[in-house]
Amino acid sequence: MRATLVIPTLNEAVSIGPVIRQFRAAAEESNRTLFRDDPVDWEVLVVDGASTDGTGALAAAEGARVVVERRRGYGRAYKTGFAEARGEVLATADGDGTYPVARIPELVRRLEDEKIDFLTGDRIAYVTRRSMTTEHRIGNWVLNLFLRVLYHRFLKGLPGGTIADTQSGFWVFRRAVLDRVHLSEDGMALSEELKIEAVLRGLRFLEVPIEYGERAGPPKLQSWRDGIHNLMFLAEKRLAVARETRQGPPTPFGRGTGPGPAP
Repeated sequence: MRATLVIPTLNEAVSIGPVIRQFRAAAEESNRTLFRDDPVDWEVLVVDGASTDGTGALAAAEGARVVVERRRGYGRAYKTGFAEARGEVLATADGDGTYPVARIPELVRRLEDEKIDFLTGDRIAYVTRRSMTTEHRIGNWVLNLFLRVLYHRFLKGLPGGTIADTQSGFWVFRRAVLDRVHLSEDGMALSEELKIEAVLRGLRFLEVPIEYGERAGPPKLQSWRDGIHNLMFLAEKRLAVARETRQGPPTPFGRGTGPGPAP
């Protein structure tokens, strides 16, 4: 099996090397244990937003394939990465060291064994004040509550009847998911859109608690601007979902709405 870890970066020179090395060590160990009978051929794909601190060169030196995406946006970087990735299974993590990349092989094993389509990490379960500020915790709570209210009829089939962490960017999913979901968002709201789409399209969905670490370097999230945009997006997306009953579902990402054809 081939798999790809997609990492969006923008000036992450301090952390990108350790993140890749930590993941590589875990992947190699899992190929000796969890995947001993069928080792996973891992690709590390770094989508770099034209960093000025040498992030791309450092990632390439660690064996990653680096794609430069000059168009701004967290979601834009991920959509470019999804279109470029060569794996049958895709995993994601930020380049700042906050996500537990060493757990990815274990979660791929679970994806395979439990026949899951889309798996996402719940940071809220173990979040600390060092890893997430009070302001960000409140913002996440508001966004999670807003999603529960707007999408309750679609979420009731999930364990717990909701998504605990709508903003998490730690995912493991089958490439075939991209042929089912519609992704319109280029900003931070892609995190919530991808989860909403996975639920709407009837994919086998699982949320698991994960550790969330303290980021290396200054944060890039603009709390108020991004939070308000994400709230507005949840409302706009809900209206778009309502229109599907009359107009039919939009074209999935993997069938023509991405930045280019899948390899």
